Amino acid sequence: MSLKESLERFKKQQEKCQTTLSSIASTKAAAAPRPAPAAARAPPPAVKFSNDTERLQHINSIRKGPVGAQIKRVIDLLLETRQAFTPEQINEACYVDANANKAVFDSLRNNPKVYYDGRRFSYKSKHNVTDKNQLRSLIRKYPEGIAVIDLKDAYPNVMDDLQALKAAGDIWLLSNFDSQEDIAYPNDPRLPAINVDDELKVLFRSIELPRDMIDIEKELQKNGMKPATDTAKRRALAQSQGIPNKAKPKKKKHEISKRTKLTNAHLPELFSRP
Repeated sequence: MSLKESLERFKKQQEKCQTTLSSIASTKAAAAPRPAPAAARAPPPAVKFSNDTERLQHINSIRKGPVGAQIKRVIDLLLETRQAFTPEQINEACYVDANANKAVFDSLRNNPKVYYDGRRFSYKSKHNVTDKNQLRSLIRKYPEGIAVIDLKDAYPNVMDDLQALKAAGDIWLLSNFDSQEDIAYPNDPRLPAINVDDELKVLFRSIELPRDMIDIEKELQKNGMKPATDTAKRRALAQSQGIPNKAKPKKKKHEISKRTKLTNAHLPELFSRP
């Protein structure tokens, strides 16, 4: 084979290879997936705050709040737990940083409901009693009465003990007409008698109670008190059961004597005749 024929043959082989490579390239381009349009792509997921981020935001809002609001959080903590806390423990429990806020620290230290021993803060009630016996002894020191509102924060179950003392007859719980608040009075005949003014004696003896119990209950309700009895309901029930009403006995005038049992033993001067 001549040199010219060899060159022609080589040239044809090169052209054939080039055609094959072009065909392969076009086939791959047709098989490749086209990218989706930008509008059809799914939106990126919304960014969510972690629980820790929310907690930090809550702590930050507390510490940037008014001093009074922070003091209330601390006092509520001390009242509910009845435990002593260092400033670091208060920070962990209710997020109030007294060490970093001088106004909060000074307000806590000088608050009448907070006791500070130089290291720890604790709740300070108005009266330092911790059980029913101490409560009874305290009330006996106030023959003129002590406001129940001043006893409510003495210790957790103080209200239950007040009701127990009342049920046992150790104290009286009466409402104050001016403030509508309960007043605790001692019911101890060993207490010294109270001197009563003559004008009060005359006023006490001049008050005439209604003869009918229903009228008495109405008068109590007018003065904002709840009667312990419901005479109208009791009479209606008795009538429905065919029980006749008892005849009202005539009111007799009794003189106070040594044999008369006085309910208000600590106010004997009201019952003595002038």
